Amino acid sequence: MRKVKIFDTTLRDGEQTPGVNLNSQEKLEIALQLERLKVDVIEAGFPASSPGDFQSVKTIANSIKDSSITGLARAKESDIQSAWEALKQSAEPRIHVFIATSPIHMKYKLKLTPDQVIEQAVHSVKLAAQKFPHVQFSAEDASRSDWPFLVKVIDAVIDAGATVINLPDTVGYTMPSEISKLFDYIGHNVSQIDKAILSTHNHDDLGMGVANSLAAIQAGATQVECTVNGIGERAGNASLEEIAVALHIRSDYYQASSGIHLKELKRTSALVSRLSSMNVPGNKAVVGANAFAHESGIHQDGMLKHKETYEIITPELVGATSSAPLGKHSGRHAFKEKLSELGFNGSEEVLQHIFTAFKDLADKKKEVTEDDLYALMTDATDDRSKTTYEVDALQVSYGTNQMPTATITLSLQEGEELIEAGTGSGSVEAIYNTLAKMTGQHYALTDYKIQSINGGEDALAEVHVKLQHEGIEQLGRGVAHDVLEASAKAYIHAVNRMIARRKHQAGEKTKVG
Repeated sequence: MRKVKIFDTTLRDGEQTPGVNLNSQEKLEIALQLERLKVDVIEAGFPASSPGDFQSVKTIANSIKDSSITGLARAKESDIQSAWEALKQSAEPRIHVFIATSPIHMKYKLKLTPDQVIEQAVHSVKLAAQKFPHVQFSAEDASRSDWPFLVKVIDAVIDAGATVINLPDTVGYTMPSEISKLFDYIGHNVSQIDKAILSTHNHDDLGMGVANSLAAIQAGATQVECTVNGIGERAGNASLEEIAVALHIRSDYYQASSGIHLKELKRTSALVSRLSSMNVPGNKAVVGANAFAHESGIHQDGMLKHKETYEIITPELVGATSSAPLGKHSGRHAFKEKLSELGFNGSEEVLQHIFTAFKDLADKKKEVTEDDLYALMTDATDDRSKTTYEVDALQVSYGTNQMPTATITLSLQEGEELIEAGTGSGSVEAIYNTLAKMTGQHYALTDYKIQSINGGEDALAEVHVKLQHEGIEQLGRGVAHDVLEASAKAYIHAVNRMIARRKHQAGEKTKVG
């Protein structure tokens, strides 16, 4: 049975999702979970794109040991040097160099002739191979490229030192039968193809991302590029969890396996969903809330008689079942052990912060589930030293015949305390109007989403907001037993991130100056 490498690009291509902006700590949290998931390659970012991305890639490269870390680079010397500086301390330095090869991209975007593209590709791969033991070359927009030209490019870059060749369907244009023919053609016409791994990367613009990935694997690809929950720009990417489970369930058909630790899929999906503020649709395959729900009476009857009548994937396979919940009598040791089992590796200070929140929740909720703990962990991922404001107290007065009023107490990083009251046409508006006065800025609220962590009257509330100010957009999230408290925390979380981002940008300008 063939081994198919999983190349995860959640932190690079996935972060290009409109509105998603992960900070360094959040990226590291996701990278650590991807390592537990046993992903082969983690594309940590695009080091040359910004100082922040460079530092994130470097931190991840220095922290992750069981997965290979790579960074994206254009076919430019400066990009390759930047990637080397970020990745040279990693356990297995790897670079991902790309240049477009389709007629439309070469003519209108690059303004280069085909011969110039080959020359630039070869030069950049040779340069990268002098530093990196593994060089991946991507022919951007390969699915719309001229196949004989692709053969010329691929032969040339393999000769220059490329060890992985990636043929991306950059705009989600191709169909499964077409991608099969493309990989078969490359496999039979590139003279040195045995010296490189063939990789596939498919976007989901026509809903074919996973189907095209599996078709490419069937046609000879031994690496597949994908993202958790299929996130990415436009309609997103091929979904990691769907590909991994498809290879497992239909190993008889594909004769291939991924090596992914399937029991970590649900947890990985939940973490990425919360940190990116992108909800997983209920009907999402493998990790959706309804993935294992059966409404039809005929289905329920069949399930009672034999599960396999209507269930080809079990919840246990992907980690969708929870172990025994914790309660208010659970001690710190048991709590710490549980968090360690869920992958927590933060400081004692952060652990104490989560434990205090857990105890507060356990007083209000009979049982605290794994999902609740994940929400509390996610809520505590930000660096406390970068928190300018924190919600200490909230009181909302509301009645059908009175103006909603919010009274809020905020603590500042310097130890000061602010108390303010304000009104609005609704309770949430009253809270946000008050917080705007307290922070001294008017932030435009461009998105507001609320969901429960679990069902039931005592469920935790999770609120996601998007704030905009002077052209900068930031996401915020808040978790609390009360919807209004969660709303206030989400707003302040976004504000803190906005302030931290501006400070970081100001610091970078000072360094440049």
